[in-house]
Amino acid sequence: MRLPRPFYRLNVRFDPARLAAEVGAIPDSAWQKHPNDIAGNSSVRLVSVDGGDNDAVNGRMAMTPHLLKSPYIRQILASFGVVWSRSRLMRLAPGAGVPPHADINYHWFTRVRLHIPVITQPGVRFNCGDESVHMAAGEAWIFDNWRRHSVENPTPHERIHLVADTSGSSSFWNFVGRSQAPDAAVHDHLFDPRRDAVPLTEQALLAPVMAPAEVDFLIMDLQAELASQSETAEDSVRLAQYRSLLEGFCKDWRQLFLLHSTAVSGWTEFARLRDSVREASKELAEGLIIRSNRVSAHMVLEGRVLRAMLTPEAQHAGSASPPGAAGRSAAAAPPAPVARPASATQFRQPVFIVAAPRSGSTLLFETLAASEQLVTVGGEAHWLIEGIEQLRPGAAGIDSNRLTAQASTAEIARLIEADIARHLVDQGGMPVTRLEGRRFLEKTPKNALRIPFFDRIFPDAKFIFLWRDPRESLSSIIEAWRSGKWKTYNGLDGFDGPWSLILPPGWRAQNGRALEEIAAFQWETTNRIVLDDLAALPRERWAAVSYAEFIAAPRVTVERLCRFIGVEVSPALRARLAGPLPWSRFTHTAPAPGKWAMNAAAIERVLPQVAATWQRLQAL
Repeated sequence: MRLPRPFYRLNVRFDPARLAAEVGAIPDSAWQKHPNDIAGNSSVRLVSVDGGDNDAVNGRMAMTPHLLKSPYIRQILASFGVVWSRSRLMRLAPGAGVPPHADINYHWFTRVRLHIPVITQPGVRFNCGDESVHMAAGEAWIFDNWRRHSVENPTPHERIHLVADTSGSSSFWNFVGRSQAPDAAVHDHLFDPRRDAVPLTEQALLAPVMAPAEVDFLIMDLQAELASQSETAEDSVRLAQYRSLLEGFCKDWRQLFLLHSTAVSGWTEFARLRDSVREASKELAEGLIIRSNRVSAHMVLEGRVLRAMLTPEAQHAGSASPPGAAGRSAAAAPPAPVARPASATQFRQPVFIVAAPRSGSTLLFETLAASEQLVTVGGEAHWLIEGIEQLRPGAAGIDSNRLTAQASTAEIARLIEADIARHLVDQGGMPVTRLEGRRFLEKTPKNALRIPFFDRIFPDAKFIFLWRDPRESLSSIIEAWRSGKWKTYNGLDGFDGPWSLILPPGWRAQNGRALEEIAAFQWETTNRIVLDDLAALPRERWAAVSYAEFIAAPRVTVERLCRFIGVEVSPALRARLAGPLPWSRFTHTAPAPGKWAMNAAAIERVLPQVAATWQRLQAL
């Protein structure tokens, strides 16, 4: 819970000796590792869901057997007159600590954490924001866990605190306020052997679908603290786009709620909307933080809102299998496709940029997207496909990022068009509700393997194929894998370790191979499939451009592409082309001629594997 000050000491004191005696009576087997596996941290559960051995926060809270056997701790909790959520004894081993962090999850938005030290030493420090205190044994403290905080135990002794979570009643918060008065007297609360206290515990369960009013409230509070790490014009645009994404999300969630309420029939659509926003947020929130604690904006959205919007049963019914599930046997083929005439779609001649990974497609996309005559969804739309359960790798009949016309049904086409429409923005990042003659521009690397799929949905779509010298692309792919910043799948069945970038058909054969071989496989397979797919389309529906041509003559290249897609070179686009092209948002290291030479030896070993496809590209 966010508080005006980092720390509040309450004017009550408990008997540390009696507390230590009750804690000492708890068997060693009751101490469990920290839920996040922080070294040197362990705990005993006192209040938990159904009084069981768990760290859940959604469920009917009850006393555990350890609390039932601890009468003084029960008296302490009951004395505050509040309803308690998850509560524990938390232990730090000698020399251990809790690393700096902020509590950003939904549970913490309305709950504060009470600390009562049981066993401690003067050297133990609790840090929060810009302040640091020592909490003495028997004292009672609350703190602002929204700020970054940490704990240090540099002593050779263990530290144990009674830690309990509550939202607090009005009388509790009045008590907190009175405790801060300079003349507030400290009252001792000793053990009463005649009293068998029963603390109140939370019994409320989360609704299967979060109400739109709560979504609005949580998002509004998050919006109030959004900030950019830097003050560049690009970051200002990104901030505006992210705000637009969140506002649109609230509106769409309310519409779904008004249509379905919390009925099971709507869970799949709720999950799809949530997942689409999750993927969009991952990209748009880059460089955006929460002002007060410097935590990534996407992490806060994820922890505070997205993970709490649907209960586990609703998520299970509505969500797709997790990424990385590719390789499971297919029980059935996807539904038969339904042909759709061009008039069936609201998007006239949408434009898809297709390219192998690390070919410069982001730079081309950002350049064309400066046009007032084009609209986008703000960036790469991985959520557009993988937000649909039956299209994710691992679903029946889907083993990679490859999608053919067979995977397109009328219902899927409707979902994709609706998702695009919900996320449309103009060149300034402002929401677009009416196309008014403007054309939709899209660029997601995985879509290079989905040309027949999009051709079925958008029969008049146009495709811009960007290709790049394999030596340059391979070097960039290798560096992307090494950086760990472009991981797309974890736990693929048939590949050891995480997978980065595009997942072409035949990926299992790459397990155990050298990185340059995997890069060559991704480049060659993607470009070859694009060439084959485009060859099956009428020639007037696609254009090819090399990255070298684009960089050498951006104005001439863009003018040619504008003629191809049927738009004018707008004033904003001319302004962008008036000077040197800026780096794209996904530039890993500064561009430089011959940069691929840093990986020359590895690349030259695999060039024979890509030679035939390279020749086909040069013939374009």
